[in-house]
Amino acid sequence: MKELHHRIYSTFAVLLFACISVSAQVRKVMNRPYIDQRRIHYGFMAGVHLQDMEFQNNGYIDENGNQWFTDIGNYDPGFSVGILGELYLTKHLAARAIPSMHFGTKTATFHNHTDNRIERETIKSTYISLPIDLKFSAERFNNYRPYMMCGINPMLDLTIKKQKNLLLKPFDCYLEIGLGCDFYLPFFKFIPEIKFCYGLMNIIEKDRTDLIDESLQVFTKSIDKAHSKMIVISFYFE
Repeated sequence: MKELHHRIYSTFAVLLFACISVSAQVRKVMNRPYIDQRRIHYGFMAGVHLQDMEFQNNGYIDENGNQWFTDIGNYDPGFSVGILGELYLTKHLAARAIPSMHFGTKTATFHNHTDNRIERETIKSTYISLPIDLKFSAERFNNYRPYMMCGINPMLDLTIKKQKNLLLKPFDCYLEIGLGCDFYLPFFKFIPEIKFCYGLMNIIEKDRTDLIDESLQVFTKSIDKAHSKMIVISFYFE
């Protein structure tokens, strides 16, 4: 996943700044020159994301000699939507609140090192989130303005299901960091952004009293902790 993070980040950054470099050679008429000076301004967001989890396996061996290790084998794209509210603080600094929903899945792969058996479980998630970010913007040139952002993002999963190999806790809080660019068009502002979100909490539910089949507890017992991760590519319209 780290290699995937690096490739996506590098590709996005190269395309973004190449576009700005080519277009910023000559001074042009500025579209919507005072939009960033409004005390509060609004917009909406649509985008895609990838969900991931980082597991800390402990090598637990059950009474039958089975030893399971878990990871995320497949990355399925999900869909994100939200509403943007931005508060002007200084010329180069703004605070943002972005109530959002993320619809997606992740596939957990369980490897049995005793007999090389593999099992998979698809975990569907519908997250409702309220990221609070700080946006650090560079000087505007013509109709482009790159920026970096960082913040925290509490999330609540509305689709937690019991009787599964793994049971995840519904609440998590993410640390997020990313970059993007404001494109000032004649009638609105278009903002592509990529950000990386890292879960701060252990989301594995260790108390599995919900399981009817106690043999399924081996999957939970073989994991000490797990942290969620997300890559989110967003497109804002103001």
